[in-house]
Amino acid sequence: MTEPLRCVRCGAPLMKDDVAMTRKMINRGTETFYCLSCLADHFELTEDILREKIKEFRAMGCTLFQ
Repeated sequence: MTEPLRCVRCGAPLMKDDVAMTRKMINRGTETFYCLSCLADHFELTEDILREKIKEFRAMGCTLFQ
């Protein structure tokens, strides 16, 4: 069993949406990932805004959020 990916900043285990949002907002090729909380803090947003954006990206058919 492989170790789950963890947030590079706080060490929290990451979900698929955390990885997808990091790739969407930072770089599709990144290997450094953030949890939604740290990503929101980095971009001075709220987690709720990021969750809404995830819904929008998913509805638009963005392949990162499948």
